[in-house]
Amino acid sequence: MKKIGLYFGTFNPIHTGHLAIANYMAEYSDLDQIWMVVTPHNPFKKKSSLLNNNHRFEMVYRATESYPKLSPSDIEFTLPQPNYTVHTLAHLLDKYPNHQFSLIMGEDNLKSLHKWKNYEVILENHHIYVYPRITQGIVEAQFLSNPNIHKINAPIMEISSTFIRKAIAEDKNVRPLLPETVWSYIDEMNFYKS
Repeated sequence: MKKIGLYFGTFNPIHTGHLAIANYMAEYSDLDQIWMVVTPHNPFKKKSSLLNNNHRFEMVYRATESYPKLSPSDIEFTLPQPNYTVHTLAHLLDKYPNHQFSLIMGEDNLKSLHKWKNYEVILENHHIYVYPRITQGIVEAQFLSNPNIHKINAPIMEISSTFIRKAIAEDKNVRPLLPETVWSYIDEMNFYKS
């Protein structure tokens, strides 16, 4: 039984913060592998700053290539939209019956977990690994003592893709915040230049 941690994100673009957290989970938890699940563009949302699914997948692919425990995943690209995590998990369990899937999320997402579709089903059947974020608000009591929720003492990463996109549009050098392969792809494709 392989233990897979699912790290969902638009990864627009993937940056060193994402990689540091994913790698920390791969090295310091009981998970065997981390799948970086690129979430597709929601057709019901107007989001012009969101790059095409394949470009974002390509960046995640390039960023994780040299990390054997990290893999890009486009599993949600083929699922009906709008999609919910509970459906993705059901689809994955169906496709990979010998894997055990867990979720990786920031503390900020844990605070809104009670609003997720069928969150009780997710919690009953999957473990959730939570990494710290500097956030406002409180985590519901039911999540503080749940045996399926594990707080991981990962380093706090406060780099955001929004900040990176804005900085690139302003012609700032954000190279240290991006994996080299991702930086060259963004540069070559002229992304986020506004």
